[in-house]
Amino acid sequence: MQKLLFGESSEVISSGRAATAQAPGGTGALRVGGDLLKKFYPGAKVWISSPTWANHKGVFSTAGFELAEYEYYNDETKDVDFSGMTARLKTIPAGDIVLLHACCHNPSGVDLSNEQWEKIADISKEKGWIGFLDFAYQGFGESVDADRYSVEQFAAAGGDFFIASSFSKNFGLYNERTGALTIVSPTAEQSAVAMSHLKSTIRVIYSNPPAHGGLVAATILSSPELYAQWLEELGTMRDRIKAMRSALVDGLVKRGVEGDFSYITRQRGMFSFSGLSSEVVDWLREHKSIYVVGGGRINLAGLTSENIDYVCDGIAEALSKQ
Repeated sequence: MQKLLFGESSEVISSGRAATAQAPGGTGALRVGGDLLKKFYPGAKVWISSPTWANHKGVFSTAGFELAEYEYYNDETKDVDFSGMTARLKTIPAGDIVLLHACCHNPSGVDLSNEQWEKIADISKEKGWIGFLDFAYQGFGESVDADRYSVEQFAAAGGDFFIASSFSKNFGLYNERTGALTIVSPTAEQSAVAMSHLKSTIRVIYSNPPAHGGLVAATILSSPELYAQWLEELGTMRDRIKAMRSALVDGLVKRGVEGDFSYITRQRGMFSFSGLSSEVVDWLREHKSIYVVGGGRINLAGLTSENIDYVCDGIAEALSKQ
């Protein structure tokens, strides 16, 4: 598990700085981390990106935290508002928690570049806030290795940070509730203390996680043959989603839809901020039975070669009525 997160030759693993415990899915990992952090940082705020996955708010507010937002997505440029984001992160005090999407930002699909991740990790080290990386889509961006760049930068910074990882999507184990919480500490001695507190926190929440999904994942990760097969299959799914992004953009262009939709092909992961208005989203649902989240988020994994023309036709018709 830790080799998947940090890489085969990671210093974090060899030095014993990481404590990992299985959790019931990525959501369970987030909640365990939230409860543990609340115990030791009762006055801290949790900072979430604008926008973010809707359940982030529920998980951390239920854990008792006050929430605040940092700038992330610029609706005009269809890209990261990096200047706004870094300006905000520099104002966050030591001991606060900053929740970051490690890759494949949900819901926007817009990710930070490697250089930007380096800057974010530097700010975290300088200001002393605690990074909490939500790593739900490893392998859906560019590759299993490339998608961990955010984790590697926080590890190199040398401070405390948390990682909530999920096997729901990349292992197809959604209904098995298989995930993990990893706490990285500056030293092995501090990591041992963190593991002790992690165990006691888990004990009073769910005691033990489901076994079956964890055993499936462990079997694959411990077998070179199965691991290679998994990487190949994951790559096939990643490439299919990228192909659907291109097909959606090409389909809209062929139908003469006005506007530049090329930003959709630059996004990564399962989701895309399509730029569709709430009126268009409502029309598609009511007249075409095409379901898009109210903010215009499209699940690209739901597109296939069989339905892509129908979806493009529907979007083109809806936009022509605006």
